[in-house]
Amino acid sequence: MKLSTALSAVALPFAQALNLGGRPYQIIHDRATALQDFVTWDEHSLFIHGERAMMFSGEFHPFRLPVPSLYLDVFEKIKALGFNMVSFYVDWALLEGKKGEYRADGIFALEPFFDAATKAGIYLLARPGPYINAEVSGGGFPGYLQQLKGILRSSAPDFLNSTDNYMAHVCATIAKYQITNGGPVVLFQPENEYSSGSNIPFPNGQYMQYVINQARHAGISVPMVNNDVGPAGNYAPGKGVGSMDIYGHDSYPLGFDCGNPTVWPANGLPTNFHQLHFQGGAFDPWGGWGFEKCAALVNHEFARVFYKNNLAAGVSIFSIYMIYGGTNWGNLGHPGGYTSYDYGACIRENRVIDREKYSEVKLEGQFVKVSPGYITAAVGTASTTAYSNNPGITITPLTSNGTGNFFIARQTDYTATGSVSYTLTLPTTNGTITIPQRGGSLSLHGRDSKIHLTDYPVGDYKLVYTTAEVFTWKKYADRTVLVLYGGPNELHEFSVNAPSAAKVMRVEGISVSPHAQALSTVVQWKTSSKRQFIQIGDLAIYLVDRNTAYNYWVPVIPGPKSSEYGTSLMNPDAAIINGGYLIRSASVTGNTLSVRADFNTSTPLEVIGIPNGVTKLSVNGKNLKYTTSSTGTWVSQPDITIPALQLPDLNKLSWYQIDSLPEITSKYDDSKWTTASQKPTSKPQAHHDRSNATLAADSSPVSLHGSDYGFNTGTLLFRGHFTASGKESSFKAWTSGGTGYASSVWLNDRFVGSFKGNDDAENQNSTYSLPNLTAGKAYILTVVVDSMGFNENFNPGYEDMKVPRGIFEYTLSSPDGAQTNITTWKITGNLGGQNYADKHRGPLNEGGLFFERQGYHYPSPPLDFFTKGSPYDGADHAGITYYVTKMALDLPTDKYDIPLSFVFTNATKYGDYRALLYVNGFQFGKYSSNIGPQTEFPVPEGILNYNGDNWIGLAVWSLDNTGARVPGFEVKAGTPVQSSRNKVELVTGPSYSKRPGAY
Repeated sequence: MKLSTALSAVALPFAQALNLGGRPYQIIHDRATALQDFVTWDEHSLFIHGERAMMFSGEFHPFRLPVPSLYLDVFEKIKALGFNMVSFYVDWALLEGKKGEYRADGIFALEPFFDAATKAGIYLLARPGPYINAEVSGGGFPGYLQQLKGILRSSAPDFLNSTDNYMAHVCATIAKYQITNGGPVVLFQPENEYSSGSNIPFPNGQYMQYVINQARHAGISVPMVNNDVGPAGNYAPGKGVGSMDIYGHDSYPLGFDCGNPTVWPANGLPTNFHQLHFQGGAFDPWGGWGFEKCAALVNHEFARVFYKNNLAAGVSIFSIYMIYGGTNWGNLGHPGGYTSYDYGACIRENRVIDREKYSEVKLEGQFVKVSPGYITAAVGTASTTAYSNNPGITITPLTSNGTGNFFIARQTDYTATGSVSYTLTLPTTNGTITIPQRGGSLSLHGRDSKIHLTDYPVGDYKLVYTTAEVFTWKKYADRTVLVLYGGPNELHEFSVNAPSAAKVMRVEGISVSPHAQALSTVVQWKTSSKRQFIQIGDLAIYLVDRNTAYNYWVPVIPGPKSSEYGTSLMNPDAAIINGGYLIRSASVTGNTLSVRADFNTSTPLEVIGIPNGVTKLSVNGKNLKYTTSSTGTWVSQPDITIPALQLPDLNKLSWYQIDSLPEITSKYDDSKWTTASQKPTSKPQAHHDRSNATLAADSSPVSLHGSDYGFNTGTLLFRGHFTASGKESSFKAWTSGGTGYASSVWLNDRFVGSFKGNDDAENQNSTYSLPNLTAGKAYILTVVVDSMGFNENFNPGYEDMKVPRGIFEYTLSSPDGAQTNITTWKITGNLGGQNYADKHRGPLNEGGLFFERQGYHYPSPPLDFFTKGSPYDGADHAGITYYVTKMALDLPTDKYDIPLSFVFTNATKYGDYRALLYVNGFQFGKYSSNIGPQTEFPVPEGILNYNGDNWIGLAVWSLDNTGARVPGFEVKAGTPVQSSRNKVELVTGPSYSKRPGAY
């Protein structure tokens, strides 16, 4: 999963030979400063190019957005938060679906991700595994690892051997894009959450060192960071073999109970460590509550309290998991989650940024960026009495020598939802001051936290104190601009030490009350939805409420040191802009400020902080006239139009259908199927908590595990041939597909029953009654098992990833207990198995259903093989039908970003069913009508052709003999955004042609 870190600077001072089961290797000297001097560190922070760096980061997985031309869009939205780094996983299962065949091209190439990060000015933390967890199938392990005898994530030689090819290739690619080669990669994490072990040595420094060495041998020279699952100290610097340069660990203080989003558990506030990866949302399982509830659980209030609490701990590398979640398209997810990986993150699955949490995190990210004193401030002891008159307030001090002091206040009961009033008593260079000096009291309303400041430098000025929070400040040629904000209806006060000649020059706002003192000017004010203003000398201070501050942006102005990353990591040159849905970037050419902006409604655009030498304004390539306000800002009115969209009515399109279960017909020939002939081996089987899988030998005469035959993804089909005695009455099958799976059984063409699945069972022992059979007659049992992906292997030694998909055991029985031998089992899955047919869409995208094996989910399928038929009419029997239609789109993509989704109407009266959604050959939805919760499936532009034809496929699996129909299925648009993003390139996969070897 995820990662957090406390900085530490101890490195391995030695080299030592080890032997892992006959595999000797040498510890590579692990101190990054011995390998490069671009990224170094001390007890406070990283240094990049010698400059101290606060790293504010978020997690973004390129494989969950299979449109490379959209990477830059997401990076720019992250950069707009004030962040300067992104952490990312790489999914081994997608890059080496066939053992020994590494393929990282097309949509799986890493280079476009690195290039987009560089263009946006975002550094990267690379996390390629080999194990990643990440809520992906197998935790990133390819399915063929189920065949290994050695324990996964251990020093077993066969496991280590299996990782070598992948790690050599992926690390070599990452190495080319390190900062040492002019790229964005500044940190590297080997393995992930290697924090416990059963039946293996643990802590297992030998294994961890092996992974470190793989990376170093491939050219990785940047510092190594660890990701412990908790603050246990595993592989911390100085702990010998396998130790890291920088220690890190996870923290998920609210957990994942999205069903109770307003409940914050007591005693869950971390207080004793620095962070790197920290909770940014929650995953949601099959049958869960949906990601909107997860977003409510880890919302803007969570960000205010928990993220500022991390700042109170002195965090200097801080990454939010996830900042953008994306989609588990093409079977890449694990069984504990469904198609969406929205995660309740700041940026939605469809790349929309309308969650309030995005704006709250932006306030914090931009503040840290202009507060260089924070990064070396000494963390003091949290107190309920030292700095406040109310023990209901806890304040943690961070103090520095002349570069600002930070007093982070929260309610002592951090779960409280009421309001608390208080005053402050803070030490300053002007003496210890009780605040507010001008009377009244401060307040915390509900789940909130504030960063009060003393002796905080703002250009040539110093805030002696401020109770309101700093959003940003910038020094320009003619003035210094400071933006302060507070919550709704709050009293605030600040004091400014100004140069001797500075006086109050201008005041706007009825609540702004300045008072000159001997050493400073004290200003008291109350927040209002209407902006207020005061100018002291050439210090222009804008006073806003928090909701207004949400509309402010601080795009970096690239400078001479680095055209991508700005002139400084801390407080770089920037404009300050009010308005717009998103300000992507700003640059200065000559006397023109050029802004790239997005708009979702008509709104003025105001430039508050005007870079030096600028007299003209251009927005999205168009010169704009502007007026100058009374406070010296530029106000312009961009030409904004939001189009009314006409989308196709899917119900009115021409739909075609084809039976996708021809296997139950009497004339079906399964001679091209794989004959199940392998002997069953001991493999983990049934468990619920995925922490104590038991090894058991299959009692079946042959293995019916998909991975034993190279079928590692999607739906599996089995055909069991037998000659009846005439006494058979029941068929018992113990199937395994992972949480949320289903299975169905036919005897010849007669449906005998389904296990419909639920939100808990990952395997099921089902008994089906059979009709009267004729003695001596040949019969075939057809079993369909939907695989939801492989279990993750979170706890090394339990071998959870090796739990097979398919059939564990079966019996064909008579009432007297006699059992009939099934003489031959045939098995199939995705066409080609490990030699998967679609190299473009990857090894996991399609399963073993008939239409998938034939390639009918591709664009332009052979409709001559289909008949007219619609999913809205459905079928009157159990089975699997594939429906397809051509949907034309003509949307204004040259100016607008338009999020589209496919939406199922959730109704149960038309029969329980499962559906696979295919869009232009890409599987972008697994829908389960009887389990849920997901009904809306976003599909990005680039997969969808917004200016042309699209082939939409629905495979509908009726789980009951009464059949099923889709009561509603539509394409839906979100609010169009007039956008300045780069052009989206269509991901053009192969269209249909007859597949060699298809059956």
